Amino acid sequence: MMTVASNEFEDPPTRDQTYYISDGNTILQVENTLFKVHRSMLIKDKSTFDSMFSLDAYTHNTEDPQMNNTSEGESDENPIRLHGDKAEEFSALMWSLYSLPAELALAMTNQANDLQLIHLARIAHKYQFRSTESWALGALTTYHSNTGGSTSVQNLVQITELSILCDCKALLDAAVTKWKRLLGEGRAVAVAIGVAERLNLRSLLGLAYYSMMLKGREVWDSDPQLNARQRIRLLSGHYNLIRLCEELPSSPPRLTHDHSCVRKGKCKNAFAAFWRLILTTKDGGLVGQVLKLQSADLLAKVMLAESIIRAFAEGNIPNLDLSESGEMHEKCLQIALQAAHDKVKEVQDNLVDLFSDVV
Repeated sequence: MMTVASNEFEDPPTRDQTYYISDGNTILQVENTLFKVHRSMLIKDKSTFDSMFSLDAYTHNTEDPQMNNTSEGESDENPIRLHGDKAEEFSALMWSLYSLPAELALAMTNQANDLQLIHLARIAHKYQFRSTESWALGALTTYHSNTGGSTSVQNLVQITELSILCDCKALLDAAVTKWKRLLGEGRAVAVAIGVAERLNLRSLLGLAYYSMMLKGREVWDSDPQLNARQRIRLLSGHYNLIRLCEELPSSPPRLTHDHSCVRKGKCKNAFAAFWRLILTTKDGGLVGQVLKLQSADLLAKVMLAESIIRAFAEGNIPNLDLSESGEMHEKCLQIALQAAHDKVKEVQDNLVDLFSDVV
């Protein structure tokens, strides 16, 4: 027999308004809601229900015929009880099985109900509706990869968890992109820290800690969502970033010469001087913008350095005084630009390592 347990609810269960179908032949109870659907729909896609019903049929056929047994699922009084599921999840599964093509097509647009798709993907994964799970994950990925697809922070948490549960990299990438957008706006930072720690998302975790650090210690200490260990990590990260920012002007990215360059060490020295000029000048204008950044804002500094080198390489800063640094071979300048780009990526990839538990 299938799951049998005493009624967990004080109030009698109520029939679902949409999926208590008059000619259905199987009654299931999820939480305090009754669903009456067609068994043939439940066994689609070789789902777990297929094997469950096969086992139930075998058990029923081998029971003593003298015993008066009423099979589960044949009446409201003896439904098949699905424990651990939510009624809205099962309703989403029924929606996917009974909907018309036009209704399903809507889920691939900006008008999709992302919470319904979350419920669907989760329960489809649990009961091994493989094609349904794949379709729901695809719809969610399409929705959340589109900049027009909006979602609440609570739903974004569920999307991130779901992508890990179902091992869906495309959906995870879309979710992380939305988290980064929120962090850039200074929103839901503590939530992002909690999610990234729980799911071990290193790149997101580093950016989340970094975003919180830039808010300042007064914010860290007053945010109720942060615990003592997380505040220690923020202090550690602040200290490490201050130190790296102090070292940054004298630590240019490694430059390799173009094979056609005959200047040997001159380009390397010129790039080192240019890098130092970008990060230490007290002049105003484009280069001086770096002084407006926070002293620990390492990522912004290397990103600004890259943008200045790019602008210079493209001839958009024609009057920049490089008398201290000297000229660079044109092709070596392009290599320097790539080196600066690699430096930005290196900082982004290693941010999380700067926020250790020890100050």
